[in-house]
Amino acid sequence: MSATTAIVIGRNEGARLVDCLTSLATQGVEIVYVDSGSADTSVAEARAAGALVVELDDGLPFTAARARQAGFDALAETEDLPEFVQFVDGDCMVAPAWISAGEAALKADDTLGLVTGWRAELYPERSVYNALCDFEWHRPAGEITVCGGDMLVRSAAFAQAGGFDPTVIAGEDEEFCLRLGKAGWKLRRLPEEMTRHDAAMLTFSQWWQRAVRGGHAYAQVGWMHPPYALREQARALVYGALMPMLAVWGLAANRWAFVLVLALYTASYIRTKNGLVSAGLPYWEAWRHSRLITLSKIPNTLGIFMFHWRRLMKRNMRIIEYK
Repeated sequence: MSATTAIVIGRNEGARLVDCLTSLATQGVEIVYVDSGSADTSVAEARAAGALVVELDDGLPFTAARARQAGFDALAETEDLPEFVQFVDGDCMVAPAWISAGEAALKADDTLGLVTGWRAELYPERSVYNALCDFEWHRPAGEITVCGGDMLVRSAAFAQAGGFDPTVIAGEDEEFCLRLGKAGWKLRRLPEEMTRHDAAMLTFSQWWQRAVRGGHAYAQVGWMHPPYALREQARALVYGALMPMLAVWGLAANRWAFVLVLALYTASYIRTKNGLVSAGLPYWEAWRHSRLITLSKIPNTLGIFMFHWRRLMKRNMRIIEYK
Protein backbone atom coordinates (compact mmCIF):
# COMPACT_ATOMS: atom_id res chain seq x y z
CA MET A 1 0.00 0.00 0.00
CA SER A 2 1.21 3.51 -0.80
CA ALA A 3 2.50 5.82 1.95
CA THR A 4 0.30 8.48 0.38
CA THR A 5 -3.36 9.36 0.76
CA ALA A 6 -4.93 11.54 -1.92
CA ILE A 7 -7.23 14.43 -1.12
CA VAL A 8 -9.45 15.09 -4.14
CA ILE A 9 -11.66 18.16 -4.27
CA GLY A 10 -14.52 18.72 -6.68
CA ARG A 11 -17.81 20.26 -7.62
CA ASN A 12 -19.95 18.79 -10.41
CA GLU A 13 -16.98 17.22 -12.20
CA GLY A 14 -18.97 14.22 -13.47
CA ALA A 15 -16.97 11.78 -15.60
CA ARG A 16 -13.77 13.74 -14.93
CA LEU A 17 -14.02 12.84 -11.25
CA VAL A 18 -14.51 9.16 -12.03
CA ASP A 19 -11.34 9.22 -14.15
CA CYS A 20 -9.47 10.99 -11.34
CA LEU A 21 -10.51 8.45 -8.71
CA THR A 22 -9.62 5.53 -10.99
CA SER A 23 -6.16 6.96 -11.71
CA LEU A 24 -5.45 7.02 -7.97
CA ALA A 25 -7.00 3.68 -7.06
CA THR A 26 -4.85 1.87 -9.62
CA GLN A 27 -1.76 3.20 -7.81
CA GLY A 28 -2.85 1.79 -4.47
CA VAL A 29 -3.64 5.20 -3.01
CA GLU A 30 -6.37 5.68 -0.42
CA ILE A 31 -8.67 8.58 -1.20
CA VAL A 32 -10.49 11.34 0.63
CA TYR A 33 -13.01 13.17 -1.56
CA VAL A 34 -14.25 16.61 -0.52
CA ASP A 35 -17.36 17.84 -2.28
CA SER A 36 -18.36 21.51 -2.53
CA GLY A 37 -22.12 21.30 -3.07
CA SER A 38 -22.27 19.18 -6.22
CA ALA A 39 -25.67 18.67 -7.83
CA ASP A 40 -24.51 15.68 -9.90
CA THR A 41 -23.54 12.15 -8.82
CA SER A 42 -20.06 13.09 -7.60
CA VAL A 43 -20.65 12.03 -3.99
CA ALA A 44 -22.13 8.68 -5.00
CA GLU A 45 -19.27 8.02 -7.42
CA ALA A 46 -16.68 8.77 -4.74
CA ARG A 47 -18.35 6.45 -2.25
CA ALA A 48 -18.54 3.72 -4.89
CA ALA A 49 -14.78 4.12 -5.40
CA GLY A 50 -14.21 3.51 -1.68
CA ALA A 51 -13.27 7.09 -0.83
CA LEU A 52 -13.84 8.73 2.53
CA VAL A 53 -16.31 11.46 1.59
CA VAL A 54 -16.53 14.91 3.18
CA GLU A 55 -19.46 17.09 2.13
CA LEU A 56 -18.99 20.78 2.85
CA ASP A 57 -22.05 22.67 4.03
CA ASP A 58 -23.00 25.89 2.29
CA GLY A 59 -22.98 27.96 5.46
CA LEU A 60 -19.55 29.27 4.49
CA PRO A 61 -18.26 30.23 1.04
CA PHE A 62 -16.85 27.34 -0.96
CA THR A 63 -13.15 27.68 -1.74
CA ALA A 64 -10.53 25.23 -2.91
CA ALA A 65 -8.49 26.05 0.21
CA ARG A 66 -11.41 25.26 2.48
CA ALA A 67 -12.01 21.95 0.69
CA ARG A 68 -8.37 20.88 0.79
CA GLN A 69 -8.04 21.75 4.46
CA ALA A 70 -11.26 19.90 5.28
CA GLY A 71 -9.83 16.82 3.61
CA PHE A 72 -6.66 16.99 5.68
CA ASP A 73 -8.66 17.59 8.87
CA ALA A 74 -10.79 14.53 8.11
CA LEU A 75 -7.62 12.47 7.70
CA ALA A 76 -6.22 13.79 10.99
CA GLU A 77 -9.43 12.77 12.79
CA THR A 78 -8.87 9.15 11.75
CA GLU A 79 -5.69 9.19 13.87
CA ASP A 80 -3.95 7.44 10.99
CA LEU A 81 -2.29 10.37 9.22
CA PRO A 82 -0.26 9.18 6.22
CA GLU A 83 3.34 10.18 5.67
CA PHE A 84 2.44 12.06 2.49
CA VAL A 85 -0.69 13.68 1.08
CA GLN A 86 -1.38 14.16 -2.62
CA PHE A 87 -3.66 17.12 -3.29
CA VAL A 88 -5.40 16.99 -6.65
CA ASP A 89 -8.40 18.61 -8.30
CA GLY A 90 -11.26 16.40 -9.43
CA ASP A 91 -10.82 17.42 -13.07
CA CYS A 92 -7.35 15.84 -13.19
CA MET A 93 -6.07 12.32 -13.74
CA VAL A 94 -2.88 11.41 -11.87
CA ALA A 95 -0.14 9.99 -14.11
CA PRO A 96 0.55 6.28 -13.50
CA ALA A 97 4.13 6.70 -12.24
CA TRP A 98 3.70 9.96 -10.34
CA ILE A 99 2.95 8.73 -6.81
CA SER A 100 5.95 6.41 -6.70
CA ALA A 101 8.25 9.07 -8.19
CA GLY A 102 7.05 11.72 -5.75
CA GLU A 103 7.34 9.44 -2.73
CA ALA A 104 10.87 8.45 -3.72
CA ALA A 105 11.94 12.10 -3.94
CA LEU A 106 10.48 12.98 -0.53
CA LYS A 107 12.00 9.92 1.12
CA ALA A 108 15.42 10.68 -0.35
CA ASP A 109 15.54 14.24 1.05
CA ASP A 110 14.03 14.95 4.45
CA THR A 111 14.38 18.71 3.90
CA LEU A 112 11.79 18.55 1.12
CA GLY A 113 8.32 19.55 2.22
CA LEU A 114 6.65 19.35 -1.16
CA VAL A 115 7.17 18.02 -4.66
CA THR A 116 5.18 18.73 -7.76
CA GLY A 117 5.56 17.77 -11.40
CA TRP A 118 4.25 18.62 -14.83
CA ARG A 119 0.56 19.04 -15.60
CA ALA A 120 -0.69 18.66 -19.16
CA GLU A 121 -4.02 19.48 -20.78
CA LEU A 122 -5.98 16.50 -22.08
CA TYR A 123 -7.57 18.40 -24.95
CA PRO A 124 -5.46 21.42 -25.98
CA GLU A 125 -6.84 21.15 -29.51
CA ARG A 126 -10.40 21.94 -28.41
CA SER A 127 -9.81 25.66 -27.86
CA VAL A 128 -7.13 28.31 -27.80
CA TYR A 129 -7.90 28.71 -24.09
CA ASN A 130 -7.10 25.06 -23.34
CA ALA A 131 -3.94 25.34 -25.43
CA LEU A 132 -2.82 28.40 -23.47
CA CYS A 133 -3.35 26.48 -20.21
CA ASP A 134 -1.26 23.63 -21.55
CA PHE A 135 1.60 26.03 -22.22
CA GLU A 136 1.26 27.67 -18.79
CA TRP A 137 1.42 24.35 -16.94
CA HIS A 138 4.85 23.33 -18.23
CA ARG A 139 7.48 25.00 -16.05
CA PRO A 140 11.16 24.21 -15.53
CA ALA A 141 12.06 21.46 -13.09
CA GLY A 142 14.16 22.21 -10.00
CA GLU A 143 13.85 24.21 -6.79
CA ILE A 144 10.75 26.42 -6.72
CA THR A 145 8.98 28.84 -4.38
CA VAL A 146 5.36 28.23 -5.42
CA CYS A 147 3.31 25.76 -7.45
CA GLY A 148 -0.26 24.95 -8.40
CA GLY A 149 -2.79 22.90 -6.45
CA ASP A 150 -1.57 19.48 -7.62
CA MET A 151 1.15 18.70 -5.09
CA LEU A 152 2.54 15.86 -3.00
CA VAL A 153 3.19 17.18 0.51
CA ARG A 154 4.88 15.75 3.59
CA SER A 155 2.16 15.64 6.26
CA ALA A 156 4.49 16.94 8.98
CA ALA A 157 5.48 19.90 6.80
CA PHE A 158 1.85 20.63 5.95
CA ALA A 159 0.91 20.74 9.63
CA GLN A 160 3.93 22.88 10.55
CA ALA A 161 3.12 25.45 7.86
CA GLY A 162 -0.48 25.68 9.06
CA GLY A 163 -2.24 24.12 6.07
CA PHE A 164 -4.48 26.05 3.70
CA ASP A 165 -6.14 29.35 4.57
CA PRO A 166 -9.85 28.96 3.65
CA THR A 167 -10.26 32.71 3.15
CA VAL A 168 -7.96 32.66 0.11
CA ILE A 169 -10.27 32.11 -2.86
CA ALA A 170 -7.62 31.90 -5.61
CA GLY A 171 -3.90 31.38 -5.42
CA GLU A 172 -4.42 29.41 -2.19
CA ASP A 173 -1.78 26.95 -3.36
CA GLU A 174 0.79 29.70 -3.85
CA GLU A 175 -0.08 31.25 -0.49
CA PHE A 176 0.44 27.90 1.23
CA CYS A 177 3.74 27.35 -0.61
CA LEU A 178 5.05 30.72 0.56
CA ARG A 179 4.33 29.79 4.19
CA LEU A 180 5.88 26.36 3.68
CA GLY A 181 9.08 27.97 2.42
CA LYS A 182 9.10 30.45 5.31
CA ALA A 183 8.83 27.48 7.69
CA GLY A 184 12.16 26.24 6.35
CA TRP A 185 11.03 23.52 3.92
CA LYS A 186 12.28 23.13 0.36
CA LEU A 187 9.93 22.79 -2.61
CA ARG A 188 10.87 21.07 -5.86
CA ARG A 189 9.37 20.43 -9.27
CA LEU A 190 10.35 17.02 -10.58
CA PRO A 191 10.85 16.41 -14.32
CA GLU A 192 7.96 13.95 -14.23
CA GLU A 193 4.46 13.90 -15.66
CA MET A 194 2.12 14.43 -12.71
CA THR A 195 -1.44 15.13 -13.81
CA ARG A 196 -3.55 15.37 -16.94
CA HIS A 197 -6.06 18.16 -16.65
CA ASP A 198 -9.30 18.95 -18.42
CA ALA A 199 -9.75 22.71 -18.25
CA ALA A 200 -12.91 22.41 -20.38
CA MET A 201 -12.47 26.12 -21.17
CA LEU A 202 -14.21 26.56 -24.49
CA THR A 203 -15.55 30.13 -24.46
CA PHE A 204 -14.14 33.63 -24.17
CA SER A 205 -16.29 34.32 -21.11
CA GLN A 206 -14.77 31.34 -19.29
CA TRP A 207 -11.26 32.58 -20.10
CA TRP A 208 -12.22 36.09 -18.96
CA GLN A 209 -13.50 34.84 -15.58
CA ARG A 210 -10.34 32.80 -15.08
CA ALA A 211 -8.24 35.91 -15.77
CA VAL A 212 -10.33 37.91 -13.27
CA ARG A 213 -9.63 35.18 -10.71
CA GLY A 214 -5.93 35.40 -11.54
CA GLY A 215 -5.90 39.13 -10.76
CA HIS A 216 -7.74 38.49 -7.49
CA ALA A 217 -5.07 35.90 -6.60
CA TYR A 218 -2.23 38.34 -7.33
CA ALA A 219 -3.83 40.93 -5.09
CA GLN A 220 -4.84 38.71 -2.17
CA VAL A 221 -1.65 36.66 -1.95
CA GLY A 222 0.43 39.77 -2.56
CA TRP A 223 -1.41 41.57 0.25
CA MET A 224 -0.71 38.66 2.61
CA HIS A 225 2.94 38.16 1.55
CA PRO A 226 4.41 41.40 0.23
CA PRO A 227 6.10 41.94 -2.15
CA TYR A 228 4.85 38.73 -3.82
CA ALA A 229 3.30 39.30 -7.29
CA LEU A 230 4.09 43.02 -7.14
CA ARG A 231 5.43 43.02 -10.68
CA GLU A 232 2.36 41.17 -12.02
CA GLN A 233 0.03 43.60 -10.29
CA ALA A 234 1.93 46.65 -11.55
CA ARG A 235 1.88 45.32 -15.12
CA ALA A 236 -1.84 44.62 -14.89
CA LEU A 237 -2.65 48.08 -13.55
CA VAL A 238 -0.58 49.82 -16.23
CA TYR A 239 -1.95 47.85 -19.19
CA GLY A 240 -5.39 47.10 -17.74
CA ALA A 241 -6.34 50.44 -16.16
CA LEU A 242 -3.95 53.33 -16.83
CA MET A 243 -3.55 52.81 -20.56
CA PRO A 244 -7.27 52.20 -21.29
CA MET A 245 -8.10 55.44 -19.42
CA LEU A 246 -5.42 57.26 -21.42
CA ALA A 247 -6.87 55.84 -24.64
CA VAL A 248 -10.37 57.09 -23.75
CA TRP A 249 -8.99 60.53 -22.92
CA GLY A 250 -7.02 60.47 -26.16
CA LEU A 251 -10.14 59.78 -28.22
CA ALA A 252 -11.86 62.74 -26.59
CA ALA A 253 -9.06 65.27 -26.32
CA ASN A 254 -5.75 64.27 -27.88
CA ARG A 255 -5.46 61.80 -30.73
CA TRP A 256 -1.71 61.52 -30.26
CA ALA A 257 -2.29 60.09 -26.78
CA PHE A 258 -4.52 57.45 -28.36
CA VAL A 259 -1.86 56.67 -30.96
CA LEU A 260 0.73 56.33 -28.18
CA VAL A 261 -1.45 53.83 -26.34
CA LEU A 262 -1.90 51.75 -29.50
CA ALA A 263 1.86 51.80 -30.03
CA LEU A 264 2.52 50.65 -26.47
CA TYR A 265 -0.01 47.82 -26.70
CA THR A 266 1.51 46.74 -30.02
CA ALA A 267 4.99 46.76 -28.52
CA SER A 268 3.79 44.67 -25.58
CA TYR A 269 2.15 42.20 -27.93
CA ILE A 270 5.27 41.85 -30.09
CA ARG A 271 7.50 41.43 -27.04
CA THR A 272 5.20 38.72 -25.66
CA LYS A 273 5.02 36.93 -29.03
CA ASN A 274 8.79 36.96 -29.43
CA GLY A 275 9.19 35.60 -25.92
CA LEU A 276 6.83 32.71 -26.65
CA VAL A 277 8.64 31.90 -29.89
CA SER A 278 11.93 31.88 -27.98
CA ALA A 279 10.32 29.49 -25.49
CA GLY A 280 9.71 27.05 -28.33
CA LEU A 281 6.13 27.75 -29.44
CA PRO A 282 5.39 27.69 -33.18
CA TYR A 283 4.93 31.18 -34.61
CA TRP A 284 1.18 30.79 -35.26
CA GLU A 285 0.56 29.54 -31.72
CA ALA A 286 2.67 32.31 -30.19
CA TRP A 287 0.67 34.81 -32.25
CA ARG A 288 -2.71 33.73 -30.92
CA HIS A 289 -1.52 33.23 -27.33
CA SER A 290 0.03 36.70 -27.27
CA ARG A 291 -3.33 38.30 -28.03
CA LEU A 292 -4.87 36.70 -24.95
CA ILE A 293 -1.89 37.40 -22.70
CA THR A 294 -1.91 41.07 -23.73
CA LEU A 295 -5.67 41.36 -23.23
CA SER A 296 -5.57 39.49 -19.90
CA LYS A 297 -4.30 42.57 -18.08
CA ILE A 298 -7.81 44.09 -18.19
CA PRO A 299 -9.63 41.22 -16.39
CA ASN A 300 -6.58 40.88 -14.10
CA THR A 301 -7.11 44.49 -13.10
CA LEU A 302 -10.79 43.86 -12.42
CA GLY A 303 -9.77 41.00 -10.13
CA ILE A 304 -7.30 43.23 -8.27
CA PHE A 305 -9.98 45.88 -7.75
CA MET A 306 -12.48 43.20 -6.67
CA PHE A 307 -10.16 41.94 -3.94
CA HIS A 308 -9.47 45.38 -2.51
CA TRP A 309 -13.15 46.35 -2.66
CA ARG A 310 -14.08 43.18 -0.77
CA ARG A 311 -11.26 43.79 1.71
CA LEU A 312 -12.22 47.40 2.40
CA MET A 313 -15.94 46.59 2.62
CA LYS A 314 -15.19 43.53 4.80
CA ARG A 315 -17.05 41.26 2.39
CA ASN A 316 -16.59 37.51 2.19
CA MET A 317 -14.01 36.37 -0.34
CA ARG A 318 -16.30 34.25 -2.52
CA ILE A 319 -14.95 31.89 -5.14
CA ILE A 320 -14.76 33.02 -8.78
CA GLU A 321 -15.74 30.07 -11.00
CA TYR A 322 -15.16 29.79 -14.72
CA LYS A 323 -16.88 26.43 -15.29
